[in-house]
Amino acid sequence: MTRPPVIDAHCHAGLGDGFRGPWDTQACLDAYLERAARAHIDRTVVFPVFNSDYAAANNRLARIVRRAPERLIGFAAINPARDAGRTMRMIGRAVEVHGFRGIKVHGMDSFPGRDVCAAARRWGLPILVDVVRRTAAVEMLASQYPDVNFIIPHLGGFTDDWMVHLQVIDQLVRFPNVYADTSGVRYFDALVEAVRRAGPAKLIFGSDGPQLHPGVELHKVRVLGLPPAAQAMVTGGNIARLLGPGAPPSARPAGRLACSL
Repeated sequence: MTRPPVIDAHCHAGLGDGFRGPWDTQACLDAYLERAARAHIDRTVVFPVFNSDYAAANNRLARIVRRAPERLIGFAAINPARDAGRTMRMIGRAVEVHGFRGIKVHGMDSFPGRDVCAAARRWGLPILVDVVRRTAAVEMLASQYPDVNFIIPHLGGFTDDWMVHLQVIDQLVRFPNVYADTSGVRYFDALVEAVRRAGPAKLIFGSDGPQLHPGVELHKVRVLGLPPAAQAMVTGGNIARLLGPGAPPSARPAGRLACSL
């Protein structure tokens, strides 16, 4: 019997221009893809590292995705404050030209406003929004846009704040349109509690690659001891259900994914 596909829902790719660290300088996928293949990860959601111009970064990401369309799924990155006034145009191009299937927003840039949520609603896209421990943002977003799906990476915070994890777990229970990914969550019992209270349908496997090893991050999900059907939800089924309907971009000859794209 064919096993359900495994999808990593959180990976960075391409060049940035901040030069403070890997998160805004460079994210190469060559080593990541080898590691993911060894871990039997079939597909990966990718989005740009921090950039001063996300329209240009999304174009570069599209060229990367076109080199491995059977492996990579693009999400458009946007800074809601800086990109105000061109949000619809940026997201429309990302979906209709590049075939992207979601939106990525990071709270270190700015938080989603109504224009980003309206774009997500128009094209049927999930918004992966890193709230950087500010869980009150989830309350407002989820209640104001019940027909938009929000994915909260790191169970609310990359800095191992147990109380933030518990707050997001409570939001997973209360809001049908709120999900969380597992990337970078070191408090294993927070993942156990998320599944116990919210159920496996609300948790999504993500690695935060390429800096974090996708095989290590996936192992955390596998050792939760879920029944096969429930594990398949977390490791691919949930994100597959949430992805927008962007038409896949045309494939180009396979090759190494040059970081300069």
